[in-house]
Amino acid sequence: MKKETKGTFKPVWILPLCIFCILMLAILELGQHTVLGWILGFIAVIGFTVFRVIKKGTLPGYARVLSFMALLAVFILILFVSVPPVKPVPAVKGKNGGITDTVELKQGLVTGVKTADGEVEVYAGIPYAKPPVGERRFREPEPADGWDGVFAADHFAPMSMQTQNSVIFSSLAQIVGYHDYKAFSFEDNYRTPVSEDSLYVNVWKPAGDEANLPVLVYIHGGVLQTGQPWYEDYSGEGLAREGVIVVNMGYRLGIFGFFADEELAGESENHTTGNYGLLDQIMALKWVQENIEAFGGDPGNVTLAGESAGSACVTALCTSPLAKGLFRRVVAESSTVTSAVPTHSFRSMEEALEAGEETKKRFHVSSASELRNLPAERIVGELEIHHHMTVDGYALTETPYESFKKGIHNEEASMHGYNKEEAAPFILFEQANLNNYERKIRDYFGDPYSDEILALMPAATDEEARRNWANLYSVIFFNYGHYCLERQELRDGVPTFVYYFTKDNGRLGSWHSGEEVYLYGNIPADSKLYDEGDRELSRVMQGYFKNFITYGDPNGVASDADLDAGTDGNAGENADLRTGALPYWPESKAPGMVMELGDTVSLKEAPYPELYPVLDRFYEWEE
Repeated sequence: MKKETKGTFKPVWILPLCIFCILMLAILELGQHTVLGWILGFIAVIGFTVFRVIKKGTLPGYARVLSFMALLAVFILILFVSVPPVKPVPAVKGKNGGITDTVELKQGLVTGVKTADGEVEVYAGIPYAKPPVGERRFREPEPADGWDGVFAADHFAPMSMQTQNSVIFSSLAQIVGYHDYKAFSFEDNYRTPVSEDSLYVNVWKPAGDEANLPVLVYIHGGVLQTGQPWYEDYSGEGLAREGVIVVNMGYRLGIFGFFADEELAGESENHTTGNYGLLDQIMALKWVQENIEAFGGDPGNVTLAGESAGSACVTALCTSPLAKGLFRRVVAESSTVTSAVPTHSFRSMEEALEAGEETKKRFHVSSASELRNLPAERIVGELEIHHHMTVDGYALTETPYESFKKGIHNEEASMHGYNKEEAAPFILFEQANLNNYERKIRDYFGDPYSDEILALMPAATDEEARRNWANLYSVIFFNYGHYCLERQELRDGVPTFVYYFTKDNGRLGSWHSGEEVYLYGNIPADSKLYDEGDRELSRVMQGYFKNFITYGDPNGVASDADLDAGTDGNAGENADLRTGALPYWPESKAPGMVMELGDTVSLKEAPYPELYPVLDRFYEWEE
């Protein structure tokens, strides 16, 4: 390093300082550190600069290095003192429109908050079950206790117990995965809480006195390991603006929701174990039946919806004897567990019990009771081994596939489907190429099915191998399950409407979960990642959704004038006379036809139909 000349500036230390400042700003922003961190960081940099200017060229080389090390040490200390605090998420971001009128529930009185424009009321964090902590861990949920006074439902409850990534990792994921990061905002400088105590519901409704409104109950996704009810893409605000009451809930995840043990089954009066998360969802549906009328909803017109693992739960609840009569229709987005061998979110009781024994051994306990006494933070890492529903003889008396074969189901109509690029986030770091493409297929299918798949999807280049593997992954883990559900619904005479979401945009596009912001009507008004074509598609999709929730048909119903004239209001290209011009979406009459929702909205053949017969034989599907 060249010696600094007294009285002059040299770029020797200025350049490293600039690099340091850039890194400091990036870490403070991505880590969502508090304002204190920014202030102290700037003070440290200014102090360092003043010190170096005063000293000019008088510092020996080792002292220059030590000065930078001291600046780095101060910055590390600043990071510790400015860690974003843990705070509950407000029911309405930013300025709200004030407190709602009091609503009387079975448990007591409650108030919510209004959106800034006063058009939607939000009631967040209402308990629907007792906290599943202490002796209630690994047990069926119990109805929540009542309360005195007025419960202020103005913040969401903590998300269910789960492992959390660092704030910086989450911010980077938002940038890389979603291309949707709001920089330099002090409104999000906090961490969201997690807790075992997470069995709470949230309600969105049109403002004012309402009655007999249709109700949607939503189950969030997250592989039954992660997720939270307040995510903006599936917020209930968009549908509430269209006259639908939306409810969602927290439910137990990972080991807390799906741990199975014979001891637990023995202590349960229902002899159940392994499906606590599913039982939470059923309890939330019961809460809706008891309380939704107080919000202006119709308990006899409830649609159950979910995405990904939430959708898997929806299709399981279609055959649960405990869920009978708790909903009328279902919307299943990007997952089912109704195939002969579900590819995710489901396992046999034998597998569940084996996993339970592994967990006990890992924590050196001999009983589930001992495991129950361990801190939640110590066992939360067992999420990966416990995120599957099972046949417990209570919530599920047999597999959904077996129930559907017998014609046993709870839904009277279904709307379901999948996206064009479902596989993208799951194989992001496991791309295929020409060298590993055949091995990947043979590892999964074995003989003789691998030869059939390779013949149907040959690859001569790396690009073909990458594309084929992504498409095959989507078909195996997502598309095929919906093809099975469609056939089951048709066999049982259940009206079913199948979609295929293909829209690209500047954000998620048609990746897994990319359809939600369209379907739930939550594209931000100021977002540059969506154009007018996206907003028009959202209008169409939300119109279908609202119609299905209300009438069991995405096209709506015939108007009174049509009925008087003896004509069918659903006929033609623009079928729905009540909500505007929607392309007609015909009810499925034969398996394999889907309604494409993308740049065009029209009926087409499902992609990759040639793979379905192979998968039927591989998974031993029987009609």
